[in-house]
Amino acid sequence: MQNQLVAQIFRDIAKILEIKDDNPFRIRAYERAAQNIDSLTQNIEDLSREDRLTEIPGIGNDLADKIKEIVNTGRLKFYEDLKKTVPQGIFELLNIPSVGPKTAKLLYSKLKIKNIEDLERAIENNRLQGIFGIKEKTIENIIKGIELLKKGKERLPLVQAIQIADDFINSLKKLAEVKMISSAGSLRRQKETVRDIDILIISNAPQKVMDIFVKLPPVKEILAKGQTKASIRTKDDVQVDCRVVEQKAFGAALLYFTGSKNFNIKLRQLAMRKGLKINEYGVFRKGRFIAGKTEEEIFKCLGMSYIPPELREDTGEIEAAQKHQLPKIIELHEIKGDLHVHSKWSDGGNSIEEIVKACQQRNYSYVAIADHSQSLKIAGGVRIADLKKKKQEIERLNGKLSNFRILFATEVDIDSEGNLDYDEDVLKDFDIVIAAIHSGFKQSKAQLTKRIVRACRNRYVHIIAHPTGRLWGTRDAYEVDMEEILKVAKDTHTHLEINAFPQRLDLDDLNCRKAKEMGVKLAISTDAHTIEQLETIRLGVSVGRRGWLTKEDVINTYPLEELLKMIRK
Repeated sequence: MQNQLVAQIFRDIAKILEIKDDNPFRIRAYERAAQNIDSLTQNIEDLSREDRLTEIPGIGNDLADKIKEIVNTGRLKFYEDLKKTVPQGIFELLNIPSVGPKTAKLLYSKLKIKNIEDLERAIENNRLQGIFGIKEKTIENIIKGIELLKKGKERLPLVQAIQIADDFINSLKKLAEVKMISSAGSLRRQKETVRDIDILIISNAPQKVMDIFVKLPPVKEILAKGQTKASIRTKDDVQVDCRVVEQKAFGAALLYFTGSKNFNIKLRQLAMRKGLKINEYGVFRKGRFIAGKTEEEIFKCLGMSYIPPELREDTGEIEAAQKHQLPKIIELHEIKGDLHVHSKWSDGGNSIEEIVKACQQRNYSYVAIADHSQSLKIAGGVRIADLKKKKQEIERLNGKLSNFRILFATEVDIDSEGNLDYDEDVLKDFDIVIAAIHSGFKQSKAQLTKRIVRACRNRYVHIIAHPTGRLWGTRDAYEVDMEEILKVAKDTHTHLEINAFPQRLDLDDLNCRKAKEMGVKLAISTDAHTIEQLETIRLGVSVGRRGWLTKEDVINTYPLEELLKMIRK
């Protein structure tokens, strides 16, 4: 969990520097470092111990020294000193999504608001009305931001839940006494956010497993401990429950504790109609145990197809499984390439050549290098004058490659009116054009929808990136008419993106399923800014699986030549 600590400190530093009107590129350096550390698949303590911190994109010697100090001492003197230069009240207010430095300063200086409780009371008493610069819409956004912050404290983003669960599972599965181990609950169903973590184990020595579980390094507090079950709270206040079950009932326990609640209720009702009883101990007929070792044998016993965990939400999957008509949902290995990767040509941390090598190691056939367009200067957007040089580099590298293709792409900005950041004369030269909104999130639903619709109607736009702009825990999805966007996407042969970046996962599963029903094919891409972030493709695939997508519904499961024909307008 040191990765999260370092990333959070760097984010806080960026916020303080923003309050102090510091150099925007210095602020961006801390934000980018936090983002890259958050997406690391390696433990930052190991990298620090091996003196490899500067291998992380965006981490130079200065930031590496700061990371070492945090890892070794749990604090950073520079950060502690910097916090003293701004009123603590302002700093706490900045944790609220939609409250920027100017608003936080205003609230503190005019109304002496020092924390969220003060702010909520001020809103209730209408004290914000009439303060210069604070309008009715601003107050509405602040209220939404407070709700979003509270929601964020209650649940973990999926990627963080995976990391925590993996820490425990990797430690426990090394024990000779552990015969089988699996996560359960909403984590196993790959929900976008997770409240707590459930782990199931088969073992003949449950007491020993429990004794070791409660003493693992991340544990802060033991909430309960018995011979076959224990609950702990981690140092980051995450509850983890661990259960040891009999081998003959492992499948039944896994099915039960995976959920969802509504899925389990309907499954029990189905079992009852067949004269069966199903619970976490197995499937029984007139009190006699008949199944429970694996989930597969339980579904077979109920006369239905196996239902993957991601689909278990009582949204028609049980009925489809009874008719043996469940779709064969997409698998990670079916992805043939990533269509949204940033390189050093904009704000990425790796060269195109490094990205290619990483993609080849993933057995991909292609990658689209989609750097930001010119107007996003803070993200190093590529000027028109440099596009030719970038294309020449791609052509030179393609000339040396076999069985792999680099696609010349862009993530072009959609402005407040729906215009694109490059003219059509420029766009026509790209293999793939991804259009995205990066500003004006508070516009009306009609205007935001109009911007995306206009981009869809551009004959050179192939994909709309992160269509609702959500950033988990920071920014809620902006309001758009998704029905209208999907209709226009279908009519214009435009594809929407499932952005696999951990804080986005946008489109969500519900809109994925709606897109599938309307005949709109999607792309699953990482929006990676470092080669380590290519790994997050699995999160995007999980969203697709929850949305009932098959490989036929996702354009980057197709071979290159078919893909290029498919996206042609």
